[in-house]
Amino acid sequence: MDMNNVNIEEIVKQVLAGMTGDKAAAPQASGNTAVPKTARVAMLTALEHYDIKEYPIPEVGDGDILVKVEGCGVCGTDAHEFKRDPFSLIPVVLGHEGTGEIVKMGKDVKADSAGKPLKVGDKVVSCMIFKDNPDITMFDLNKQNVGGADVYGLLPDDDIHLNGWFSDYILIRKGSTIFNVSDLDLYSRILIEPCAVLIHAVERAKTTGILRFNSRVAVQGCGPIGLICIAVLRTMGIENITAVDGEQKRLDFARMMGATQTVNFKEHKGIEALAGAVEASFGGHLADFAFQCTGSPVAHANIYKFIRNGGGLCELGFFINGGDATINPHFDICSKEITTVGSWVYTLRDYATTFDFLKRAKGIGLPMDKLITHTFPLDQINEAHKTNLAMEGLKIAIINQ
Repeated sequence: MDMNNVNIEEIVKQVLAGMTGDKAAAPQASGNTAVPKTARVAMLTALEHYDIKEYPIPEVGDGDILVKVEGCGVCGTDAHEFKRDPFSLIPVVLGHEGTGEIVKMGKDVKADSAGKPLKVGDKVVSCMIFKDNPDITMFDLNKQNVGGADVYGLLPDDDIHLNGWFSDYILIRKGSTIFNVSDLDLYSRILIEPCAVLIHAVERAKTTGILRFNSRVAVQGCGPIGLICIAVLRTMGIENITAVDGEQKRLDFARMMGATQTVNFKEHKGIEALAGAVEASFGGHLADFAFQCTGSPVAHANIYKFIRNGGGLCELGFFINGGDATINPHFDICSKEITTVGSWVYTLRDYATTFDFLKRAKGIGLPMDKLITHTFPLDQINEAHKTNLAMEGLKIAIINQ
């Protein structure tokens, strides 16, 4: 070959493309990847209806990060907003279980919220926007509930529009919390946010002093949240877990995630019979601890009957107002001296713990990736939400091409 007549630059590009699966070579930390002038977003414009809209991609400020979205899970919160708009956000770009690749970043951005270096090409997830609240820090587990924080995907629409992960690009603004998760695969990254909810719940449960390695634990509700709860417990070494649900397919999946026994509530008439079935699943003992993951007031009222005297309960199923539950304070709480904790969302520390949980779960063979049963492109987001509402799968996700 006559090297004098060869374009050396083209050869280098071809070699690099071959090394990266026909993709362009990853840019250096100081560089910025070329991005289009506009981006599509899925804008919820009315109840049960998204429109795909296109907006200019704004300038990236010195403290901002522009992320090309790779995927985002559909959460129960998205379903509530899609069906009823309880937060009065319409029109809004939803999606808060998202992840993607940094394509452009401001000169002041050097590291993520845990101090890990950031560069163009890194894979990231966002967390809460804490608005400079000094009572919520990386290493303060539960000093203050994070209810006052904002979340990308639940922000009112503004002139930027790239506020949620149901989009092609999202602009993470200065002061936001963000984590470098380049060592996790796409499905694991999509599951980080819901898994953090359960990491937080289990940490709350541990504060009671009742949840131990040898505890008998009941988990009521085997949607994605309940199934992840089982997985978290299993990675902790808890092996005596009974899953309670009314769908056999979900109960079968619960066994795959680490449950040792299952109870189908449809096979038992009345709460006494159901509690008896839970007791039988533990060899004649009631649960030492229970997690209520359904969001159903009736389920909450029932779960006290599953728990032994002196046992514990973590209620995490009610992210929004799901209605009142009728219990008997004497029989359900006082005479049994049940210790109850509530759990809502997560802290920054829980997010960091979640990364290690996902690695551990995969390490012991739990099929976390199988939680994502259906994927849709962005322009089919209405179909994705309808599939979610019909409970045709477990976790539904939007995956960008």
